[in-house]
Amino acid sequence: MSILDTLSTPIVAAPMAGGPSTPALASAASRAGGLGFMASGSIDAGRLASDMREAAGARYGVNLFCPQQPYGDLSALEGLVGDLAGFSEGHGQPAPALPAVDYTMEWDAKFAAVLDAVREGVGPAVVSCTFGVFSPHEVDCLHSYGVEAWVTVTSERDAVAAVSAGADALVVQGPEAGGHRSTWTVQEEPDARPLQELVGAVARVVDLPLVAAGGLSTPGVVAEALTWPGVRAASCGTAFLLAREARTSAANRSLLECGAAETVSTRAFSGRYARGLATAFTREHREVPPAYPHLNALLKPLRSDPDCAYCLAGGGLPGGETSTRSRHYGTTW
Repeated sequence: MSILDTLSTPIVAAPMAGGPSTPALASAASRAGGLGFMASGSIDAGRLASDMREAAGARYGVNLFCPQQPYGDLSALEGLVGDLAGFSEGHGQPAPALPAVDYTMEWDAKFAAVLDAVREGVGPAVVSCTFGVFSPHEVDCLHSYGVEAWVTVTSERDAVAAVSAGADALVVQGPEAGGHRSTWTVQEEPDARPLQELVGAVARVVDLPLVAAGGLSTPGVVAEALTWPGVRAASCGTAFLLAREARTSAANRSLLECGAAETVSTRAFSGRYARGLATAFTREHREVPPAYPHLNALLKPLRSDPDCAYCLAGGGLPGGETSTRSRHYGTTW
């Protein structure tokens, strides 16, 4: 039996890297009968270990970013750096240089930290991965400790591969989702089919519990998603950006609270397709080559500038009454 079958509230508080996801938010989601996740994509293994200890006592999940394939040819990235020179200088920053990056995303260290936490009795009940798939050995390792392995997929092909690796459940992520789209390579164009259509296609080729993810930010759309084939829970992220337990920045809270509702899916946020609030930078740089994780590092000095803000959010932005109610997990559903 999957952990999804034990949830009294079929809601997964999605992992949101970069600040919003916290041990407090994950714990609150779990206390309300759902399953809260912590995000490790933008923190190191030591911080992840600390967060897991803080969440001890709650049933929660951890999300890991899979290692990225290094670029064999850096010419497109070097050209992008040149294109950014004028924008950076126009916003009070020196012309950037191509940064050194860690393509591994600290996968081995974070995976080891998870296992250490499990052995100490403070680890997660579920580990999910984004941007790729666990190896069968890694899945077996998690299973040996009673931990479920979930894989985020955006196509039938990836779903079949995840089943072959031994996954326990699939997070089916549609184009409406906020944050990064979980394609397994940075170069591929994401599947544009709406979430409902994508879920149906995946359900036809695999027989695993599915978690629907993408633009599910109101009770009505969540209830509808739970009727789709194979779906056992809805993954909601944007709906909780204004939760009191979330570590959403003050600037982003202000943007969300004032009703800034235009979101775009573009590589201009980080070099990998992601959905977030449109900015002057995303409008000016509509065509960005695959450049993850380099672009995120290049733009880091500019993130406090409104023209280059970084507020990832989905197609179902909270607003009005829904926004107010979703600040306290469990009062909406």
